[in-house]
Amino acid sequence: MPPSTIPTLRQQRLGAELRKLREHSGLTSTSAAGLLGLKQAQISNIESGRYAVSADRVRSMARTYSCADTALVEALATMTGGRTRGWWDEYRDHLPAGLIDLAELEHHATELRVALVIHIPALLQTTDHARALFRAVHPPLQQYEIEHRLTHRIKRQGILHGADPTPYTAAIHEAALRMGFGGRDMAAAQLKHLVATSELPHVTVRVIPFGKASFHGTGQGIDYVAGAVPQLDTVQLDTHHGCEFLDGEAQLRKYRSVVDHMEASALTPQASRDLIHRIAQEL
Repeated sequence: MPPSTIPTLRQQRLGAELRKLREHSGLTSTSAAGLLGLKQAQISNIESGRYAVSADRVRSMARTYSCADTALVEALATMTGGRTRGWWDEYRDHLPAGLIDLAELEHHATELRVALVIHIPALLQTTDHARALFRAVHPPLQQYEIEHRLTHRIKRQGILHGADPTPYTAAIHEAALRMGFGGRDMAAAQLKHLVATSELPHVTVRVIPFGKASFHGTGQGIDYVAGAVPQLDTVQLDTHHGCEFLDGEAQLRKYRSVVDHMEASALTPQASRDLIHRIAQEL
């Protein structure tokens, strides 16, 4: 199969993990190619995510690299093949690559943990709330761009409402609940939707109240996406220039700690719902 010119985040991650296994074994790409009966260029293309690789090939590479972590190897084997053809693929020509990668990442997640200070989490937003946010983007988006982003965001929410929903925990600062995007009626509807969604058995919403000065966090939104094994976790940060994805061991440890601290600073789920109700009544 010829190399892919633009590998997805998932393909890049598979290649990067295979490179880590090779480097941990002490083998050069040339030496590994010789042992595997491949060319050095093939190893490079696999490790860059530009060359599709089979599950059997991944297992063979892991054996050659003396990797004894069978859970990791099998998790990597499930990431093989070409592009995953999901609903997000129809947006590849319309949205930034980071948003497409995020949807695919969430689709394969075993658990999602998010922490935000200024905004309601994307997967918990109403259609009207999301549209109001997109209309406030600077520089302004064209109407067709807003609609593409809106339908993409709503489809992302499907992972919370399917037959096998993804466990989801959100730590939200009280400030986000009081921003009032779109005016009183729209804000009240958003808070009502937030409470209703928080009552789903697999969704936990916890609010960090004003006065909790010791919580660890900034205005930057954090998505901690759990993989099939901890080594395959990913952090997604919301930035002004788009999605930023992190998967280094130290980075994962840092942001896992930040999310842990923010959740520990939050109210219980029931107390959080009570606070959301009070804020809605104050609008």
